[in-house]
Amino acid sequence: MSESPVIERLYFGRDDAERDIADGLLRSGFKETAAYGAVVSGRKMLVIGRKGVGKSAICVRLAYGGVHSGGTALITPDDTAGEEIRQFELTGLAGDHAKSLMWRYVFALRAAQYLVRHAAEHSGRTPASVKTLRSFLKANQELIGGAQTSNGFQQGLQGLSGSLSLEAFGVKAAADFAQTPGEGARAANRLKILEEGVRLGLADLGCAPTHTLLLLVDQLEQVWSGDPDSNSLIIGLLLAARHVSSQYGNALRCALFLRSDIYDSLSFGEGDKFRSDELRIDWTESDLEDLALRRARSSVGPELTAQRLWGEIFPRTVRGRPTVSYLMSHTLLRPRDLIQYLNECQYTAIGNGHHHGIHESDVLAATRRFSEWKLKDLVQEYLVAHPFLERLFPLFQNSGYLMTRAALRHRVELTQDALHREFPAYAGVLTLDGIIRTLYEVGFLGVRRGNGVVYAGVPLLPVQPHEGEFHLHSCFREALGATSAAGVGAYDRQVLDSIQSQVMSGSVHAVAQGGSRVARGYALLERLDRACRSVLGHIARSDGLPDEVRTEIAAQVRRILDDTEHAPHADPPVAEERIVLEAAGYFRTLACRLRRDGLDGDGADSLATRLSELSTRLVRSVGGGTGSSGES
Repeated sequence: MSESPVIERLYFGRDDAERDIADGLLRSGFKETAAYGAVVSGRKMLVIGRKGVGKSAICVRLAYGGVHSGGTALITPDDTAGEEIRQFELTGLAGDHAKSLMWRYVFALRAAQYLVRHAAEHSGRTPASVKTLRSFLKANQELIGGAQTSNGFQQGLQGLSGSLSLEAFGVKAAADFAQTPGEGARAANRLKILEEGVRLGLADLGCAPTHTLLLLVDQLEQVWSGDPDSNSLIIGLLLAARHVSSQYGNALRCALFLRSDIYDSLSFGEGDKFRSDELRIDWTESDLEDLALRRARSSVGPELTAQRLWGEIFPRTVRGRPTVSYLMSHTLLRPRDLIQYLNECQYTAIGNGHHHGIHESDVLAATRRFSEWKLKDLVQEYLVAHPFLERLFPLFQNSGYLMTRAALRHRVELTQDALHREFPAYAGVLTLDGIIRTLYEVGFLGVRRGNGVVYAGVPLLPVQPHEGEFHLHSCFREALGATSAAGVGAYDRQVLDSIQSQVMSGSVHAVAQGGSRVARGYALLERLDRACRSVLGHIARSDGLPDEVRTEIAAQVRRILDDTEHAPHADPPVAEERIVLEAAGYFRTLACRLRRDGLDGDGADSLATRLSELSTRLVRSVGGGTGSSGES
């Protein structure tokens, strides 16, 4: 049987790490980045990044990939326990410290379960300290391997509140804690006894550092709702993780995986003590290109080269750009984005019957769908922190992807009252500066700085009051219909402006035929030629015009010039009046867009003013009228 076409075998893996480790490519196509190495070695404890950046991939790889020499325990609180653990309190303790005790109990419990299991792998007698832990777990109905051991949150809440049995350690709660005042103090004392038991067990087995137990905490966004209780839950986790490193030495350590928007929203006195533990995940284009090749090789074969992937399987270029560059520019530089995008390109090609290579048209079609996905995903990613985000998108719909502060101010003023009525709690954010700051922080907008446009991927300088040129990220342009810098479509002689019908119903039809008709046609084309060259000259002198807009308009004016030069030789012949009127209409549309979006100055020497003047003169020339000078 012949091998199936390479396009049908091509696959880049699953969207989420949990399924990708089970039936995807997280094992064979995993890229061991510097971030991954820092977590494995223990140099970093706190992994921070946006959704889809690969935090869970590292976590799941460590938990199930068999790459850690010691034991691992994956702790992922789900939303069914969210309300209960968010509201956990102990009288006499501040919220952060009460939740820190809760996390410390969960960690100690998972360590005790690990020690009881791991002791069976050691030859010789089980240490008395481990036997004590086994008795403790049985007494508290924490059945090893049973359904109740999944995360221990419910049992932890009950145990710390007063039902925890410590008789295995020789402690009778009723007698030994009777003199301890306050619920919080009693809980702290119970926890110290358990933690000391775990510390003795780890020391007696003597596995460290060869068999260090690694506690992995992930999916915290499932229980975070942006309120003070949620923040206390995360702060308590950070405090508990730091306590683990001091309590158990190198026998037990934590790795926490947090979304950057959650971590950056925290404010607490000890926050500066975690700076050396922080690891922020960011990807470069070359890293993602390597990841794509690794995953493609896992599905197609190890002999696949980058040249074949990006020159034969994928088209060499898309819209004149190298394919890799085009694809990367339309993602937020996250592995999940790239995996989804590449899989959609492959799926589209198969659907279009292209079994021997992905065509440029397949990539373009996939780009449109991918852009729609990412716009919806952005709303979901920030639904808790910025519930108003989706309402801001119409400000950029069917417009240019480049927008000035002045143009954005005008649009915000038109919608601000409605936004304040719908989201009264966010009125302080729904201002011009607040909207710009939010859209920049989530990666929706970039800001012009120097010769480039900066998009927020890592903590960068916030948007400054003097910065006034913003760019919609390429990832979202297709979904919003904002694919050109100035928001004006390409010049097309097949699309007539309404101005044509107005003028053609007038004196144009009365123009004589014959020699005078030919002479008139040449005169009109010459006038249009001078007008185009005048616009090009003005563009070159317009220092305030953004480079993208300058390039875009110049390219369209050159298309008009090209039509003008070829019109006398066209077969079949074309009406010169039609060419001139279409160009006049296009000039007028450009002028309106430039003024509306504040892309050019308002003075007499602005490009918009010049385009309007030329449009009027061209229309008059077709209609038989003349301007003040008769010249363009």
